[in-house]
Amino acid sequence: MNVSVCIASYNGEKYIKEQINSILSQLKNDDEIIISDDSSTDKTIEIIEDINDRRIVLLKNQTFHSHVSNFENALKLAKGAYIFLADQDDIWLENKLETMLKLLQHYDLVVSDAIMVDGAMHVMYDSFFTFKHSSKGFAKNLYKNTYLGCCMGFNRHILEIALPFPRGINMHDWWIGLVGELYGRVYFSPEKLVKYRRHEDALTPMGKKSSNNFLQKIGFRVAIIKGLVLRVFKQTWLRYRKND
Repeated sequence: MNVSVCIASYNGEKYIKEQINSILSQLKNDDEIIISDDSSTDKTIEIIEDINDRRIVLLKNQTFHSHVSNFENALKLAKGAYIFLADQDDIWLENKLETMLKLLQHYDLVVSDAIMVDGAMHVMYDSFFTFKHSSKGFAKNLYKNTYLGCCMGFNRHILEIALPFPRGINMHDWWIGLVGELYGRVYFSPEKLVKYRRHEDALTPMGKKSSNNFLQKIGFRVAIIKGLVLRVFKQTWLRYRKND
């Protein structure tokens, strides 16, 4: 299997069909979309099942109440050589997969730019990178994350190091991006390959300030640093065992 696309869904009935169709149109027959649903109470499950495509793996009745754990659940079942994250309410542009796969022949983790749109697909900002001042760099992204999960793709090398997620992190893309910084070659591509939808029902709607206080923000960074230190020890031990 070449490609696994992982989606964490929750009450996504309004947009998820359009997103899934934009992804399926780019996948080959032996690729997969893994959707972990965190106990949706709307018609999300019904919509996904009605698509009736054997490439969709649907994980129902999850009770994480956490988008981070929900994404981790999908990632744990990914079988592909290349893994992509996708949000339930965005749209993949038609050249996304082809473009990203070409870049992933040279890099371990790639983040593309995105066009930011509202619920009706009106353009809000032409470039997420410009809006967020996105670029690679460990210290920069530890201080302020600019990794955007729905625009990320990476290989199994990064996936295997990133899993399982450390306890206490609040953003899966932040964690995976920093793992990529330490253990692979990272590239921020200026090509806009996703319509990144920001709307009132989004997990992080535009203009909404973080509700986390200063101590919580410090705690998230401590959890990430602790997790990375433990990965360093783990990878060192694995190399030692391999060479022993």
